[in-house]
Amino acid sequence: MDHSEKKIAKIVEELTIYFFAVGADKIESGISKEGEQVTIYFKSNYQEEYRNKLNNLEKYFNEPKNEGIEDFYWELAGSGDPGESSQIMLLGMMIDNAEVSITDADVTIYLHKKVS
Repeated sequence: MDHSEKKIAKIVEELTIYFFAVGADKIESGISKEGEQVTIYFKSNYQEEYRNKLNNLEKYFNEPKNEGIEDFYWELAGSGDPGESSQIMLLGMMIDNAEVSITDADVTIYLHKKVS
C-alpha cells in the first residue's frame, strides 16, 4: 500500500467514526480509482438529534486543499473526539471537492481526490 492509498483509507475510517458518533447503524462506502482521480462514496443514516452537526458537511469538505501540509494533516486525522467537526474540516483539506446530499433518513457523500 502506498502513501496515497493510506490517505484514502484514513478518510474512509474518519467518515465511519464520525457517522458512528452521530448515531449511524447502517453505513456503506466504496472507493473507485480512474487514472489519477479517486472517488470515495459514502452513505450513512444518522440519529435526528444530530442533524445540526451534519448541516455544514459540504462547507467543511469544500475547504481549500493545502497540498503543502496535507501529509502532516492526514496523520492528525483520528486524534480528536469522535464526531468533532474539526476532524471533518481536516478531511476537507485532504480532498479536492465534495458533493453532499442530506435527507431526513440519510447522508450521501462523494469525495474526489487527485492522487499521483
